[in-house]
Amino acid sequence: MRVKQTAWGLGGLVLLAPLLLYTRQQWQRSPRVPSTQELFAGVTYQRRVADEPWPQVIHIVTLDLTTPGIAIVASAGSPDNDEMETTAQTTAQFLEQTATQVAVNANFFYPFEEKTPWNFRPHVGDRTNILGAGVADGESYSPSEAHWPALCFDGDNRAQIAAGGICPEGTQQAIAGNQQLVADGEPVPFDFRDRAYARVMAVVSRGGEELSLVVVDGKQPHYSEGATLAQLTDIALSLNADAALNLDGGGSTTLVIDTPNGPQPLNAPIHTKWPMRLRPVANHLGIRARSHE
Repeated sequence: MRVKQTAWGLGGLVLLAPLLLYTRQQWQRSPRVPSTQELFAGVTYQRRVADEPWPQVIHIVTLDLTTPGIAIVASAGSPDNDEMETTAQTTAQFLEQTATQVAVNANFFYPFEEKTPWNFRPHVGDRTNILGAGVADGESYSPSEAHWPALCFDGDNRAQIAAGGICPEGTQQAIAGNQQLVADGEPVPFDFRDRAYARVMAVVSRGGEELSLVVVDGKQPHYSEGATLAQLTDIALSLNADAALNLDGGGSTTLVIDTPNGPQPLNAPIHTKWPMRLRPVANHLGIRARSHE
């Protein structure tokens, strides 16, 4: 009888373990409390929280691109005979590999599949292909595409969004998104289905001397259910955007910073519906910045 009771007890613990781990991961998310702080020289962070029309947690990293020590770093490509351009890694791995202080996921990509927490792709190290422009250190490794607007940086860090996907000559770093949301300070209309989703957006000021990276957590009821593209546009306009670009979102949505204890997510990633799990993705955008002096 005692053996049977012990077996039932162990079985119960096995069944409870995933629930306890899931709950623990939820507690690691950023608190739903507004916050503003300077992360590095020329790099500020703001967390906005909303409850209507649904819960939202919005993370905004704003960069003064004229600050000494600021440098833009895009994922490098490595085209192979399989025609895939990059190798999948998490945003935290990219940040460590490139010695950057801030990093965010970038282009939409393929192949992609997500069925269960253990059945998904790509895994770390898998070959991937990005959609739209990819430029690293002046070398283009992914061709521009007209329907994938590009975020381009010149040698002076000046940023601009190229609506037609083609960056100007002299571009040193570039990534691409699927929808320009603001152009010349005005909203850009779109005609496809809009819904609340985890989002990533790049916002550029007039003159290209300021860049904001906006990340909205999503797919997490009662914590943050995401933003529509219309809401994302409103956020961009609240940041005095001259131009804004929607980047890859969903479970890819990840914003990481460097800390004394290593890379730490600022947002709440939700890869394979598992809170705080980082998805391996095809490419990233990173920022090098100096500590406060």
